[in-house]
Parts: sequence; C-alpha cells; structure tokens
Amino acid sequence: MTKNIRVLIIEDNPAIVENITDFLEPKGYILDYSMDGIGGLHLAISHNYDVIVLDLMLPGMDGITLCQKLRKEAGKQVPVIMLTARDTLEDKLIGFDSGADDYLVKPFALKELEARIKALSKRHPTTTGLLKVGDLEMNTGTLEISRQNTSMELNNTGILILRILMEAAPNVVTRKELENRLWGDMPPGSDVLRSHIYALRKKIDKPFDHPMIETVHGIGFKLRGRTE
Repeated sequence: MTKNIRVLIIEDNPAIVENITDFLEPKGYILDYSMDGIGGLHLAISHNYDVIVLDLMLPGMDGITLCQKLRKEAGKQVPVIMLTARDTLEDKLIGFDSGADDYLVKPFALKELEARIKALSKRHPTTTGLLKVGDLEMNTGTLEISRQNTSMELNNTGILILRILMEAAPNVVTRKELENRLWGDMPPGSDVLRSHIYALRKKIDKPFDHPMIETVHGIGFKLRGRTE
C-alpha cells in the first residue's frame, strides 16, 4: 500500500479519470479531481498536494496557462506531470517552460504514471545551504539561483538537475544516475532528459559569455567554471 500520497488529477476525460482512480485508490493514494482548468487551479492553490496530474487541453483554462499561474502567481512548487497527445520537442519545451516537471504522452500505461508520481513525490531534499560553481550560485533553502548576479527562474526538474550537477561538480553525473534521481526505476525516453537539459542550457548558458553545462559524450553531464 502507498501511504498518504495526495494527488490532484485535472483531466476532462471521464474515462481517463476513472481508469486512474480505479488503479490508484486501492493502493492508498488520496485523490482529488477537477474536470476543468479553472476549478483545477482553485484546488491546486487552496490545498496541498504531493503531485498534480494535469491534462494539456482543458475547458476553461488550458494546462499551460494553469501551470504558469500556479508557479508565477500562486508561487506553488508542487510537482506537475503534464498529460498530452503531443510529443514533439517543441511541445515538451513549452510544457517545461510553463513549470511542468514531467511529460507523459497519451495513451500511457497506468504503471508508468504511478512510477512517475512516486518519483516526483520523493523530491524533498533535506539539506540546505549555498552551492557555488564558478559564477553560478544556488541557495538550496530558498531555491534562488543566479549567475553573474543575474537571477533566473527554473522549473522544479530544472532546479533538481542543476542541484545534482552542482553538488557533483566538477565530476561527471551519468545519464543513468540523473534519470534515476529524477524518475526512479521507470524513466521516460531519453528525449525527455535531453529536453530538460536543453531548457536548462537556455537559462544557465546561452545568456552568458561561456557555457557551464558540458556533455561528456556517451556518459553524462558535468558543470565547469571558466578556470577549469
């Protein structure tokens, strides 16, 4: 039995909601539901959830807008899994930029959804402090991130990837280790991690005069400062 993982499902397809409910409730998950974006946003803001499962196409307010409002206006950092039939890199990047943490393409296996929920619900680092690599800094308590005194906003998955790389620097973090830390024993396809790394580079590297995120081909990634 899974104990006290509270999940909000925002999905307007009754059959999908019923299938998720029938699969998760007997395992001990605590589930709330909304069939439209406006009601879903209200629940997401007014209650505390471990994970939100969010459909992209919703009546009242689409999933992208909902996620943006949840992050930027309400300041909620609850992990979000976005459900969609769209599977291009551009679609994934739009979802991640809005604040989504994970991306599951319909139709999906319920076991995979559960694995993603479990992995996201465990993302609660206990230690806090200041991480610094070169001119990049992260306050692990407030989750404030800056480079060359320029603040930047990342989604939850971007923050976690960056923290893992900063804690390991200058050592390499393998793709397998990153995927395991992010998604547990059932990682998505490699293009999902690649999409997150691409989005992270847009924030951490592209606005500055030298890149810090280095691909170690066939192995993984590492962070390096200018002097390395």
